[in-house]
Amino acid sequence: MEITKGKVKSALKIVLYAPEGFGKSTFMSQLPDPVFIDTEGSTKQLDVARFGDMMQDWNEILTAVHYVIDHPDCCKTLVIDTADWAEQACIAYTVSQGGQNIKSIEDYGYGKGYVYVQENFQKLLSLLDKVIALNINVAFTAHAQMRKFEQPDEMGAYDRWELKLSKKDSPILKEWADIVLFGNYKTLVYEDSKTKTKKAQGGERIMYTTHHACWDAKNRHGLPDQLPFKYEAIAHLFSNVDKPAKTEKKEEKKKEEKPAKKTTPEIKIEIENDGVADMNIPDDLKKLMLDNGVAGWEVRTVVSNKGVYPYDTLIQDYDPGFIQNALINQWDKMFKLIIQNRSDVSDAVPFD
Repeated sequence: MEITKGKVKSALKIVLYAPEGFGKSTFMSQLPDPVFIDTEGSTKQLDVARFGDMMQDWNEILTAVHYVIDHPDCCKTLVIDTADWAEQACIAYTVSQGGQNIKSIEDYGYGKGYVYVQENFQKLLSLLDKVIALNINVAFTAHAQMRKFEQPDEMGAYDRWELKLSKKDSPILKEWADIVLFGNYKTLVYEDSKTKTKKAQGGERIMYTTHHACWDAKNRHGLPDQLPFKYEAIAHLFSNVDKPAKTEKKEEKKKEEKPAKKTTPEIKIEIENDGVADMNIPDDLKKLMLDNGVAGWEVRTVVSNKGVYPYDTLIQDYDPGFIQNALINQWDKMFKLIIQNRSDVSDAVPFD
C-alpha cells in the first residue's frame, strides 16, 4: 500500500449562500471558465456558458453533470445555481417515483420522503466527486434563510442564517464542500449625540469564511474570518487559474503602487483645487479638513468604500448625525483611513 505525504492539489468544492439579489451568480461567473446548470433562470442577464435556459428537471441536471464528466474540456468550473432550486427538482423527482398514491413528499409518511430525497441528493454529490477527480471545480450557490435556533443545553433562542435547504440535505452539502461562504450586508450603526437614537448606514457586501453562532461557514485554506465580496479575495485558491493572468496582476499592482508615492506638494495642489473652504459643511469638519490637508474627494472615497454613501454624494448632503458622529467625533480614525488610502492600504477599520 502506497503512503503519500504533503499537500494534495485538487479542484475546489465551494458553496456560496446569501440573501436573494446579493450577486451570487455574478460572483460565480468570475470563477475559472465556468459553465452553469441554471435551475432558476438567474443567469439570463449574464454572458456565461450554460446548459439550456433553465433546468428544473432532476434527470436533466444529472445528464448535464454526466456531460461534463464525458467532456472534461468543456469547462474548468461547474456551477449549480442554485442548490435549493435543484433540491426542489430532486423532491419532484422523488415524488414521481412514489407511485399513484404519492402526490407530495409528505405522502410517504413518517418523514421517509425526505430520506429518499437525501439519498437522491447524495447521488448528485457522488457524481460531482467524479467531476472533481477530473480537476474541474464544482460550485453551488444557495439562498440564505433565517431560522430560530435553540441550544439544547442553553437558555433562550436566537436567529441564525442557514442554507435554504431541508434539514437532511443541508448538512451533507456542507460536509461535502471544502469551502462554505456566507455573504451578507455589513451595516454600520452610529448613535446621534443629541437625540441618543441609533441609526443604520451602509450596506457593504462581505463574506464570512468561518463558523459563527449566527451562520454556517468553513474553509480549509486558512482564509481570514471576513473578506470583501470580490472574486479576487479567493482567486489564489484555484489551482487551475492560468499563470500568465497572475503575472499580469502583479505587474499591474506594481504600476499602481508608483503613483501612490506622492509628495506632499502634489497632495496640497489637489486640496487647493478641491475648494474645501467654499464647501457648505459644518465649520468643525471644515477646520479639521483644512488643518490636516484633506480634500473633499478623499473623505467621499473613504465613506463610499465603507458603503455608507455613493462616491458622487457630496459631503454637504450627508446626514448631519453621520457627519457629527462618524466624521467629526471620530476624526482620528477617519484621518487614518485617508492616510491609508493615500498609501494604497485597503485593510481599513470600519467606523464604530
